[in-house]
Amino acid sequence: MLLKNINKKMVFMGLALTALLGVSLTAQAAIYVYQLPDGSRIITDHAVKTKDYKLIRSSQTIDGVGLVAANRAPQFFRADPASYDSLIQRMSRRYKVDPALVKAVVHAESAFNPYATSNKGASGLMQLMPATAEIYGVSDIYDPTQNIRAGVRYLKDLLAQHRSIRLAVAAYNAGPTAVKRYRGIPPYNETRNYVRKVMRYKKRYARVNWSGV
Repeated sequence: MLLKNINKKMVFMGLALTALLGVSLTAQAAIYVYQLPDGSRIITDHAVKTKDYKLIRSSQTIDGVGLVAANRAPQFFRADPASYDSLIQRMSRRYKVDPALVKAVVHAESAFNPYATSNKGASGLMQLMPATAEIYGVSDIYDPTQNIRAGVRYLKDLLAQHRSIRLAVAAYNAGPTAVKRYRGIPPYNETRNYVRKVMRYKKRYARVNWSGV
């Protein structure tokens, strides 16, 4: 009986701490960047114990960290699809990623709402997870410039790793480990619908005169 009461107290304390922090104590996201012997890099969401893989950067963050800024967000936000064209063009040019693809991802992820926050803890225009934001040097996840810069860099790394736009987009949604596990687009309805949506948006935004933005 005493042990049972102690366990109840521990559970209560854990729940109280969770409520105080505003985050889940168990929900975590991690990201690791490794360099291969040929100089190329891979991104994964789990640690790889292979001597040929050199760990370059890693981050493991409790989901929800950094979401305090959401309290400053307006309750209603009317997004303008053209609002971030100049920023998207600048970052796409800097990191040599197709701006039509970047805008398609922004559209699919946040519908151009810089304050968007998912129930999984992804935030901002390109819906960065806290661990991804940390590893790409984001200090304010709701800042459009920082968010898009990190999102474009992440996309660039995924494109280099998978050498396929569709697989890179699938990895952006489901994580690079899932794409590797299934050797293609994972059989998740959400991910497959996401890839179709992004490719449809990409085709639409390819008609934008990006050189004139």
